[in-house]
Amino acid sequence: YFPVSFTSTMAPPSRVLLSLLATATAVAGFRPATSFRRPVSARLSSTSDDDASYDYDLLVIGGGSGGVRASRIASGYGVKVALLESRLTHGIKPEYSAIGGTCVNVGCVPKKLMVFASRYPGEIREMEGYGWKGATEGTFDWKAFLENKNTEITRLNNVYQNFVLKNAGVEVIEATGSLASPNSVNVHHTATGETSLVTAKNILIAVGGWPYKPPIPGIEHAITSNEIFYLEEQPKRVVVVGGGFIALEFASIMDGLGSDVTLMYRGDLFLRGFDNDMREHLKEEMENNSGIDLKFNTDPKEIVKKDDGTLTVVDQDGNELECDAVLYATGRKGKVDKLGLDAAGVATEGSFIPVDEYSRTNVPGIYAV
Repeated sequence: YFPVSFTSTMAPPSRVLLSLLATATAVAGFRPATSFRRPVSARLSSTSDDDASYDYDLLVIGGGSGGVRASRIASGYGVKVALLESRLTHGIKPEYSAIGGTCVNVGCVPKKLMVFASRYPGEIREMEGYGWKGATEGTFDWKAFLENKNTEITRLNNVYQNFVLKNAGVEVIEATGSLASPNSVNVHHTATGETSLVTAKNILIAVGGWPYKPPIPGIEHAITSNEIFYLEEQPKRVVVVGGGFIALEFASIMDGLGSDVTLMYRGDLFLRGFDNDMREHLKEEMENNSGIDLKFNTDPKEIVKKDDGTLTVVDQDGNELECDAVLYATGRKGKVDKLGLDAAGVATEGSFIPVDEYSRTNVPGIYAV
């Protein structure tokens, strides 16, 4: 049930670029999966007399897609489950995300709403060819869009907390968690700032990831897929840095909303690892049917902020480009910095946690997704 601004009786026809991006994303993300089902004796079970000393059978750290699903299903099997999430309603930094995770708050959902908004000018331009007369593109109101977007995300936060999780019997705690031992977690309560210690027979780490920004001079002036959803003003000139589908999506979105967009990518052609014919086709579409300025083999080395708030991007060859915002979409890293993994002996590889086919870490009773 979207706000009126996002309601339509018929989905508009997809534009080639965005529909291909969606298809490419789905294809790239698809992997044939083998169903790994644990033996009944090895699955989580409700607290027995031997486990009575634990506060919970399962404690989940992180309320995104993985954590919500795992906690709800586990609770359905009769185990006592608690889920920790730093915020129950979305908002700006430092968290940006909230219950529902990246997808609901600063990912799939608000991005799709932006995609829908960005497609209307192109749809309207095509209407005359289908017999519609007199339609105009109008003007885009960034603040009105954000207000309606925020209303929808708030609704979804409520659905996840009060219907999906509480109705399943999951105890939802507004807090972050850090491991104190293999069976105990320091719970840092958001509202009070207080910390309490809880114990659990099993612990699931489901904290997700965070956008990565390279350590170049002035990188603090750049935004990511977190901040773009909360900018007070629409940037009129945007430099998007990256060559993955997130970079291409935001470049296309901001172009559709009327911003002047430059896409910088350090390689010869974006979407490395995707089908080459599709990559070339997307390049042609963006060159011929959008206003996006594609700059390949271009790698920003510095971002300079001027007194008037505008930015200058300096590339590896010393070329300069002025803009109002620089959006980095150069990958993500695991959000493990404050989890206290060392205290429980959980092994890591970079910012990620290795697991087996059952999502088990190297420490018995501790899982990660």
